Amino acid sequence: MTQLPFYLLAFVVVLGVLIVVHEFGHYLAARYCGVRVLRFSVGFGRTLWQRRLGKDGTEWAISVFPLGGYVKMLDEREGEVAPEERERAFNRQSVGKRSLIVAAGPFANFALAILLYWIVFMMGSNELLPILGTPPASSPAAIAGIVNGEQVRDLDGQPVATWDDLRWALLHKAVDHETVELEVINERHEVNFRRLSLKAAGEEGWEGDALERLGIRFFRPNLPPVVGTVMAGSPGERAGLQSGDEIVAIDGVEISYWHDFVMQVRDAAERSLHVELLRNGQPVAVDVVPEAISERGKRIGRVGIGVAESAESRREVRVFVRYGVFAAAGKALEETWEKSVFSLVMLGKMLTGEVSWRNLSGPVTIADYAGQSARLGLDYYLKFMALVSISLGVLNLLPIPVLDGGHLMYHMIEVVRGRPLSERAMEIAQQFGLSILFVLMAFAFFNDMNRLFSG
Repeated sequence: MTQLPFYLLAFVVVLGVLIVVHEFGHYLAARYCGVRVLRFSVGFGRTLWQRRLGKDGTEWAISVFPLGGYVKMLDEREGEVAPEERERAFNRQSVGKRSLIVAAGPFANFALAILLYWIVFMMGSNELLPILGTPPASSPAAIAGIVNGEQVRDLDGQPVATWDDLRWALLHKAVDHETVELEVINERHEVNFRRLSLKAAGEEGWEGDALERLGIRFFRPNLPPVVGTVMAGSPGERAGLQSGDEIVAIDGVEISYWHDFVMQVRDAAERSLHVELLRNGQPVAVDVVPEAISERGKRIGRVGIGVAESAESRREVRVFVRYGVFAAAGKALEETWEKSVFSLVMLGKMLTGEVSWRNLSGPVTIADYAGQSARLGLDYYLKFMALVSISLGVLNLLPIPVLDGGHLMYHMIEVVRGRPLSERAMEIAQQFGLSILFVLMAFAFFNDMNRLFSG
């Protein structure tokens, strides 16, 4: 619960920036086309703050429900317009100008994503190397022969430099491919090839930890269970654990590696554990109660101690990645394009039933990921914001009445027919579009609640 205000703030910042950018795209395009903007609102419902600015007296407002916003333009279909201002009404503009105004919102979101990626790539970030850990027995990764410590260099001919590269490549391939070939190198510099089945991801979708279902885990060195550091005021210190203690067993279960100890503690939040250990060669027993913390929406235990350093624990697992100004711009454009296309492909496969609807996420999941990315650092947070901005842009371009894409569809029909749709036809279409949005929101909310309570 102590993390809730931080997560909410991270979510509000993301949402606020994306809404303002989207609506500002509409606003700038309207001004460029000579259309008068009456109101620019962030949020819906009761107005919390408002002020009139500019020679047109545009009303700028913040409203109580922040899940969206709108730009209200002068329009003869929505009220009386003075004769001298009719040429500035939205409905009086050409189809091309109206389409430009409508499309400007989603494209502003794409432009923001490009800018954010450009900043991150120029700024540089410490990325995890694609070093694989021991896969669970019988998992696709185990069947492929992957062993602890192997580093992926290539996936189906595509170079892989970071863990994010690996995850994105697997996600991308899982849409249309059943298997991929990984080129890996181990600590003895021996190169091997592993054929990995992606059926588990294709059949169950990518909600939750999809890499875990494939058996793809990050490298965990097989460290001896020896205590290195003890945090002041931690459960470990209160229980009497000391640097140099060798953990032998927990509740009678033998501990061979540090990872075994960590997993036992994670599963025992606020539950007393009987820990047997060796201290200076002498057997000692202590009882420790791990404190409960939240990690990715799950409640886990922590005792506040660290492992003793060894040669294996000092293995380099990160690399600093940074691009020059022009290389970063190219990379940002590529990243935005690929993720936009992938989002469309995934939406199409949801409609055909090839991908589970459980992949839809609502505000609860987005808020959780916003908080997690903010905790990891500015680079992760900006990349998360860019990804959500792309999703918002793609969603708004879908040909669903009520959305920007629906209005563009009206304009295309107008071009073909030579005249606009009747008000009655548009009213029916709007009701249909609202029904579709309601169903999508219901699915997203259900998925949020399912993730929240089932983990």
